[in-house]
Amino acid sequence: MISQSKIQDKRKEIWDAALKLFVEYGFHGTPTSKIAAEAGVANGTLFHYYKTKEDLVIVLYNDIKNELNSYITSKVSCNESLETKVKIMFINSLYWALDNREKFYYIHQFHFSPHFAKISPETIHQQSTCHIRLIEEGIKAELLKPLPIEFLLTIVSSHVFGVYQYLTSEDFSESQQKKVINDAFGMLWDMIAP
Repeated sequence: MISQSKIQDKRKEIWDAALKLFVEYGFHGTPTSKIAAEAGVANGTLFHYYKTKEDLVIVLYNDIKNELNSYITSKVSCNESLETKVKIMFINSLYWALDNREKFYYIHQFHFSPHFAKISPETIHQQSTCHIRLIEEGIKAELLKPLPIEFLLTIVSSHVFGVYQYLTSEDFSESQQKKVINDAFGMLWDMIAP
């Protein structure tokens, strides 16, 4: 009988291989045989853990998205002002992205793929709950513009991605990086605050 830790190790090897290859070659350019070879497992082993390649693509996205959300929410304290909460979430999203470039690229790649349509509205809502509550709180307290929540979420996520693109386009020092991120938050706050 295979131990639970061996099963987890195999899953992790497949997960890591899939992430690397999907980022490098795209979803269509990465056959399961390539993932299995990279992970050092038989193709049948891969299908033992994931029924289809699409299942693997979606599980990988959900895992990464949950990791990012857990990281961000762990940095926010309930007793802080709304602006501080938004700033902490914004800054930590960028630092997570810079520390996890493959994973962040994967999220972005997934959002613009046909696979995104396979994520249920309930899952999307669950993954956005913290952000939605924060925006609702801000609109109710008249600290954010009374715009549709989805629109405000799009503005924030687009801004995070744009700033990330800029930060990875050059070799910034740590202090330059910090200044860019703080300036970028100021610009974001000017866009969403009344």
